[in-house]
Amino acid sequence: MIYEKETPLANGFHMPGEFEEHEGCIIVWPQRPGSWSFGADEACKAFTAVIKAIAASEKVYVACGEEHFARAEAMLKGIDNVELFLCETDDSWARDIGPTCVVKDDNGQRIIRGVNWTFNAWGGEFDGLYPHWDKDDAFAEAFGDKYKFKMYDAAPFVLEGGSIHCDGEGTVLVTEACLLSEGRNPQMSKEEIEAKLLEYLGAEKVLWIPRGIYNDETNEHVDNVCAFIRPGEVVLAWTDNEDDPQYALSKASLDALEASTDAKGRKVVVHKLPIPDVPVCIAEEEVQGYDFEDGEDMREAGERLAASYVNFYFSNDSVVLPAFGGENETSDKRAAEILAKLCPERKIVSIPARAILTGGGNIHCITQQLPKGVKL
Repeated sequence: MIYEKETPLANGFHMPGEFEEHEGCIIVWPQRPGSWSFGADEACKAFTAVIKAIAASEKVYVACGEEHFARAEAMLKGIDNVELFLCETDDSWARDIGPTCVVKDDNGQRIIRGVNWTFNAWGGEFDGLYPHWDKDDAFAEAFGDKYKFKMYDAAPFVLEGGSIHCDGEGTVLVTEACLLSEGRNPQMSKEEIEAKLLEYLGAEKVLWIPRGIYNDETNEHVDNVCAFIRPGEVVLAWTDNEDDPQYALSKASLDALEASTDAKGRKVVVHKLPIPDVPVCIAEEEVQGYDFEDGEDMREAGERLAASYVNFYFSNDSVVLPAFGGENETSDKRAAEILAKLCPERKIVSIPARAILTGGGNIHCITQQLPKGVKL
């Protein structure tokens, strides 16, 4: 890989909003035994449903290791607009290990570049979730090499794609809990981290909100709690239940947002998107299906999972939204209705996603968009 010189900001590139048009999407097939229980049977079904929903309006590039390639090929057979390619990874979180795309319009043409961050499994030796992450850290570069995708290298700066949201007009949204965690860039001050974000995302302003979703093992990624739906407007995970531990976290972030203006000087409009009414917890029978390696973060029966409807994906024609089912069918319906009103130009496609959640994330976490203009 030959990286571009200088930085995206110096070269006039910026990260577009996720609600803007896409050329495609990257997904990594589930296979890690410590993330996906019972041989990833249910996870593979959920991933396939997500892939099918996204492929209806944009191409999906699915990376898969050799051991599980035949299974992925069989399950994806018959779904148009999908390209399966061989690539070994440690896990399946394309949002965090894939390239972050930046764009520049030049004489009527849109030029795309990728940004390669350092990945250390959400905390490295301090509080990372598994002990080996070399293949994940190499994934963005491997994707760039395969598809002749020019890139910038932000190493050794540690960042995951799920820890940032951009509005496409110069504003970056992050949580303090994640970006200031000891396992990321402890040698850097908040001001230095902010400068690095602006430099590599081609942005003008960072909005820091304090917290994310309760018990989120990523140190509270922003993509699980707050997301831009258009410039100047966000959805924020919310609960009215003051006894729920999420209430204080969401209230702190609401206060921060309401006191902020974006890069264009606008007050940020906040739309509340309630979390499931009934906490989603992992069951004993689900725990029995994992195969953890030494040094890997382990799940426990009864553990509350970081369930949030904010963890959706904007495809070109839809909002691909997680649904949790069971006691939360009413919550699922409410979330879909709220997003239908906020995004009237898109269909709402709800995907049963508990099997993704029990792996540690959700639909936004397993996807990474490629903005319009990428020619692979």
